[in-house]
Amino acid sequence: METPRAPYGQNPGYGQDQQHFYGPDPAHPGYPDYGPAVGGPAPPPPRSRVDARKVWSGGVMTALVAALTAVAGMLLVRGVLGIAVFAPEGDGAMGDASTGLLAGGAAVAAVVATVLLHLLCLGTPQPWRFFSWIVTLATFVMVLLPFTTSADVATKVGTAAVFAAVGLTIGILLTPVARGAARGR
Repeated sequence: METPRAPYGQNPGYGQDQQHFYGPDPAHPGYPDYGPAVGGPAPPPPRSRVDARKVWSGGVMTALVAALTAVAGMLLVRGVLGIAVFAPEGDGAMGDASTGLLAGGAAVAAVVATVLLHLLCLGTPQPWRFFSWIVTLATFVMVLLPFTTSADVATKVGTAAVFAAVGLTIGILLTPVARGAARGR
C-alpha cells in the first residue's frame, strides 16, 4: 500500500492555491505545464471565416435569376393574364422600357442583398436567420407598396405578385449561400 503524499485535507483543489494545483507537476519534471493558470488567459475561440467567393458567386447567380424572374413574372401578368403592369396596355406582353428597369432593379436588389449577406456573415451569429428575416420583411414592404397607389386593383395585385416572386427568389437562393459561406460557426 502506498503512503499518501499530502496530509488529509490538503489534496489539490481543497483550499490550495490554484497556481500550485495547475502548475508544473513536481513528480514529473519533464512533463509540460498544463491548466488554465499556467499560460494566462484561455486562447480566444477560433474566428469564423467567410468564403467571399461563395457569397459573391451565389450573389451574382441570384441577381441573374432575380432579373429573369422579373421578366417571367412580367410575361405572366401582362401576356397571359392581360393586366397592364409597369406599362400601358398598348405596349404588349413585354411592356416598354419599364420591363428592363424592373429586371435591372431585381438584379440590383439581389446585389444589395448579397452585400448585406456578406456583412452579416462577417459579424453576426447565425447570419442566415437575420438575413431571412430582413429579406422577408423587405419583400413584405414591396408587396404592400402597390396597394398605396391609386391604380386598379388588378394592377395592384399583379405588381405585388411580381415583387413577391422577386423577393422570394432572392431569399430562397441567398439564404443557403450564407450557410455554406460561413465556416467555423
